[in-house]
Amino acid sequence: MRIESTNGSYRDLEVQALAIAVFKDEKADDGFLKDLDAITGGVIKSLIDSEELQGKEAETVYLHLVGNDQIKAQRLLLVGVGERADYTTTEVSQMAGTALRGLRAKNAKSVAIVSRLEGNPEEIASVVVEGAVMSLYDPDKYRTSDKEERQIEKLVVVMDGADETGLKRGTERGRIIGESVNFTRDLANEPGAYMTPTNMAERAREIATEFGLNLDVLDEARMEQEGMGSLLCVSRGSDEPAQLIILKYTPSSAAEGSDDLLAFVGKGITFDSGGISLKPGENMELMKYDMTGGATVMGAMRAIAQLKPAIPVLGVVPCSENLPSGKATKPGDVVRAMTGKTIEVINTDAEGRLILADAIAYAKKLGATTIIDMATLTGAVSIALGDINTAVLGTDQELVDEIITAGKEAGEKFWQLPLDKEYTKQIKSDIADIKNVGGRKAGTITAAAFLKEFAEGVSWAHLDIAGTAWADDAKPFRAKGPTGIAVRTLLRIVARAAQKCQG
Repeated sequence: MRIESTNGSYRDLEVQALAIAVFKDEKADDGFLKDLDAITGGVIKSLIDSEELQGKEAETVYLHLVGNDQIKAQRLLLVGVGERADYTTTEVSQMAGTALRGLRAKNAKSVAIVSRLEGNPEEIASVVVEGAVMSLYDPDKYRTSDKEERQIEKLVVVMDGADETGLKRGTERGRIIGESVNFTRDLANEPGAYMTPTNMAERAREIATEFGLNLDVLDEARMEQEGMGSLLCVSRGSDEPAQLIILKYTPSSAAEGSDDLLAFVGKGITFDSGGISLKPGENMELMKYDMTGGATVMGAMRAIAQLKPAIPVLGVVPCSENLPSGKATKPGDVVRAMTGKTIEVINTDAEGRLILADAIAYAKKLGATTIIDMATLTGAVSIALGDINTAVLGTDQELVDEIITAGKEAGEKFWQLPLDKEYTKQIKSDIADIKNVGGRKAGTITAAAFLKEFAEGVSWAHLDIAGTAWADDAKPFRAKGPTGIAVRTLLRIVARAAQKCQG
């Protein structure tokens, strides 16, 4: 899809379809809608008076503009966005997505969007494009029939009177972010047979080559040398070797006198059967998405390489399969992590924290001073928060607050759970330093308490995305399946950190 922007009037755009935001209970006798009503010969007022158009969120009304010489667009889509006071960049992104999915279904080839949000034009243009690009992703890659073949070829972002240079910067940033979110979603959607640890490493190599990232991939021999017994114990049951992917972005001119290094660490279990602690068969096919944390890191690094912030960023992705076999780690086994800490493996289905432990330790070895890890880690988080909020826990309240704030800016919700020292008592082992599960109570918290044992000495936060990384149902602005959660939030964090660095 070709993406353009204009600071001219929507009336003059030669596009097949024009999408315009409408607020809840907005009237056509004043302001923007009065102008649009005059252009359309009273149609807008008629729709509002008949209550066919009320401006409720995701409500749409579709019209053909036949024989109208006051506007060049051939069709009009009115998109409800709810209360004007609640209309933010989050709703703009969703409005754009709703418009693009709806107009693609009508076979429109060129679309212009008038978001009607007041504020920073560059920021608004970016979120319009993010929402539009993300909306066009569908998880139908392997269908041979009933597949969506219609494509929107051109998108125009309309902001009357805005600075043209800022608009272009915003649309380009939005394109990069939207495509990188979809990159993450595509990885998460791949079947386990096509997205093995080796395949993950190959995809990392591709983005490193294309966008100029430094890449290192540790094989199992190098992991053995590093003493990564916690990570390696997970891959024992599989014929597929584990991989530890290291991606690094280094700016052309980093801030002088700063040794700070931000690291993202993501769980890359490319298929999770539970190992010897075998999962129930129902819905096990979804366990292909258990590498979404790693995919999120790769998607963020892909965007970072193109956005070129002024700070260095490290991406660490431990990848493994978790399968049962005669070689697999057994419940009751004790393994030794890279830090020397011993772990009693109570449940082999609590494997994500085992691979993250060594990955966090390795990120520290590489110089990370701030670490944010993300993982589809616990089923408990879905019970606690459902599919609305992502859980965030950590040892640095300032970092946790930064994640929540960045999430609000990106339209992604995070909810902090406690991490009091008393929870650590649940993971104390009788025969080793710690055990990898803490019982039925507070499962999401005790999983984070386990990871905290390996994040000593750094600013650290953990995101449990198990409930939000996969959507069971479609929304008007998004297909069902992988959501790409947290990519946009991570990029906001990087942008905010770079801005602080530059003063």
